This record gives sequence, C-alpha cells and structure tokens, in this order.
Amino acid sequence: MRHLWSIFSQAVTVCLGILFVLKLFYPTLLTQPVNKTLVIKETAATSQAMVAKSGYRNAVSKAMPSVVNIFTTARMSQDPHRALKNDPLFRHFFGDEIEEEDEQPENSLGSGVIVSADGLILTNNHVISSADQIEVALSDGSKSSATVVGTDPETDLAVLKIDRKQLPAITFSNSDQMKVGDVVLAIGNPFGVGQTVTQGIISALGRNHLGINTFENFIQTDASINPGNSGGALIDVNGNLIGINSAIYSRNGGSMGIGFAIPVSIAKQVMEQITFNGSVTRGWIGIEAQDITPELAESFNLKNVNGSLIAGVLLDSPADRAGLRPGDILIAIDNKPVSDSQAMLNIIAMLKPRDKATLAILRAGKKMEISLIVGKRPLPSKVAQ
Repeated sequence: MRHLWSIFSQAVTVCLGILFVLKLFYPTLLTQPVNKTLVIKETAATSQAMVAKSGYRNAVSKAMPSVVNIFTTARMSQDPHRALKNDPLFRHFFGDEIEEEDEQPENSLGSGVIVSADGLILTNNHVISSADQIEVALSDGSKSSATVVGTDPETDLAVLKIDRKQLPAITFSNSDQMKVGDVVLAIGNPFGVGQTVTQGIISALGRNHLGINTFENFIQTDASINPGNSGGALIDVNGNLIGINSAIYSRNGGSMGIGFAIPVSIAKQVMEQITFNGSVTRGWIGIEAQDITPELAESFNLKNVNGSLIAGVLLDSPADRAGLRPGDILIAIDNKPVSDSQAMLNIIAMLKPRDKATLAILRAGKKMEISLIVGKRPLPSKVAQ
C-alpha cells in the first residue's frame, strides 16, 4: 500500500510540475477557447439594449449642433411703374411714401448644415435663390449674416459662408454604403417651429425621373420632412451626415411619408467644386436623348429597353464632331452601362472637359465605338446633354 501511495504522490508531483512549466512558458496554451458566436450575439444584444435604453440621443446630440436655421428676406416689387419713382413730377403727386408701398418684404425659411469649422454651410439652392438677405441661426441661439459662396441649381445645392470660427462641423458618412431599411434621422426647422428631429428608414435609393432637379439620385425616406426642413441633415444612427433633405411628395403641403434627400456623396463633390472653383464644372457632349420604350425597342429590334436613344445632335458639338447621329442608341460610356437617359446624363456629367471618352452605340443593329473629346456643360438654361 505504501508503495502504491508513493507512486501516486510522485505522479501528482510530476503532473503539477508539468502544469507549472506550461503555465510559465506557454500561458495561452491552457486558455479555454472562446465561443466567438456567443460573443457576437452578446455584442449585438448589448448594442440593441443600448439603443432600446437610450434611443438615438447620442446620434442627435452629435449632429444637432451642426444643423442651422436659415431665414431669408427678399423685397418683391408690386408696382409696374416702379421705374418712375425717381421722376420729380411723379413724386410730386404720389409723395415719398411710395418707397414703402412699392416694395413688400417676403420672408422664407429653411435649414442648413455646417460642413467646416470656419463657417461653410451646405443647403438647398431653392432656400436662398431669391434672397436679398440671409440670416443663419445656430443651435446655441446666436445669429449671423451669411453670404453665398456659390450655387448649383442643377442639383439644388448651395454653399453659404458666415464669419465665425470653431464651429461644430458635421461628420460625413459614406452614403454609398447605406441600404434600404437602414434607420435614419432628419433634422431641420419645419414650419419655423424650431429645430426638430424625426425618425424613419431609407425607403429607396437612386430615385430619379422625378422632375425635381436636372441631376437626380435621391435617397427616399419616410422620416417626416416638411416645409422648412429643406437643406437640413439626414443622418445615420451614428450621427453622421448621409444626405441633404431636399423635397417631399405631398398633396397638401405636409409630410406624407415620402421625402427625398441628396446623397452626401453628390453634395460633397458639388461643395468642393463650389468652394475651390466658385462653380461646378461638368462634362457635356451635346446630344438630346430619350428613354427607350418597349415600342421603340420593338421598332429597333432590340432585345431589351436598356440604353438611351439619341434624338438630336447639336451642331458643332463634341458629339457632332465625333460623328454621332440621331437614331443611334447609346449603350455605354467608358465601359459604364447606360440604362436610361437619366443614367446617361449622370455619367456624362461626371466626365472631365477636354478628356477623351469612348461611347458604345448601336447603329442599324450593329455595335460600334466612337471616341470624342468631352466639352464643358453650358450654364443651366436650355442645354442639351
């Protein structure tokens, strides 16, 4: 019995020695494996619990100081004989009070987003397009006069500047990573009641053919957007900017759950061009195009309705010089497929003037490629693409 006990004691001592050496020199070897699935589930559950407990207060507190209220004033002439007001005989009969009767101030309101600490503000062009005076109210209650740095009516964006420093600039998100169903928050000044936050989801992406702007690629949301929200921020649950609230579909002037925001990817490009160049430069080739309907596809013996029918070519335009003709069907630009005329418009606009572009077309049922030198898009009047 003593012999067996001695053997057992020695074996235990040896095992304890081995464990000590392993623990000393290989501490991770004896670590119990972690259930990664369990950790992920616990992390997700914790995140959901935090949202359920605190809502979106962190996102709102981060973004709200960057959203401003914009008040504009425009003096509208009511009298068609305004030009006569300096005539002495006219003033003899009507007096000096015509100054006050002749002009009536028209006030409007909107929202904007601080995009730089030194006072740059992004908003909608329609918020300030007819303004004589622009006043910006910050979230702390202070007010400042604003000047217009530049505008881009074709995307309905404008950049303002106030003489302030160390402002709370918003953080930009990557709107291209957003998906339908993601939760979003809209911040603005609806109906002038004051800064307001509403919550919803992304209802759709890439909305176009709405007839709102020349270049359309809207984020659609059901977050309540009303008059006064224009130019305000659409943010994600982390408080980062994903869009500029721009328009709503409504039959009564109020929110009906269909709102549209300009993606931050587009807003950032426009803002940078306006800031550095004073205006936005886009590509142009000089064609008039239309969507291909099922009837047109049948008449041209097309298998599908993808592409854009060239209905007209402007004389001496890049397209004319390259040999494009009415009746050609544009199917790709620099290997980027053209699904319809709106997609064609957006692709061409992204081209740089004086660069070379290759257009894939169908002519009389045969595919061919045509190269041209991209021109500069004229000012937004009556212009063909």
